[in-house]
Amino acid sequence: MPATAQSRRARLVRRLVVAGTGAAILALPIVGATTASAATTSATTLAGYPNTLDGWIRESLAIMAQKGIPGTYNGIYRNVIRESSGNPYAINNWDSNAAAGTPSKGLLQVIDPTFIAYHVAGTSFDPYDPVANITAACNYAAAVYGSIDNVYGAY
Repeated sequence: MPATAQSRRARLVRRLVVAGTGAAILALPIVGATTASAATTSATTLAGYPNTLDGWIRESLAIMAQKGIPGTYNGIYRNVIRESSGNPYAINNWDSNAAAGTPSKGLLQVIDPTFIAYHVAGTSFDPYDPVANITAACNYAAAVYGSIDNVYGAY
């Protein structure tokens, strides 16, 4: 399967799992599953990581290691919990960024211009995609603070 098709399918699977396993089971036949047993694999991304906060962080760390972006599991987890409580669809519609028309989005509450500027090749261009959001935010934190591990508040 071409990389772009894999990426699209991974995003779809992530969204379906985040939305709820019931929706994922109903939608899987649409995306190519032909048996009920295929529905049980929806909890794992194409990269083989669990489709959970733990899996998203671990997949991001693997990409970050390949790209030389510093950061640790604990640094990412701490910031995700503070910023979004682990909700990949979190959006801040009340702060100064939102008032300026660019609300913070996703697990690490990244605004679109920052997401675009620090996007990491090989990840989705969707700021709500958990792995893309984490990886772009960590890339930004590395450039500005040296690492996501050095971030202890809004950034």
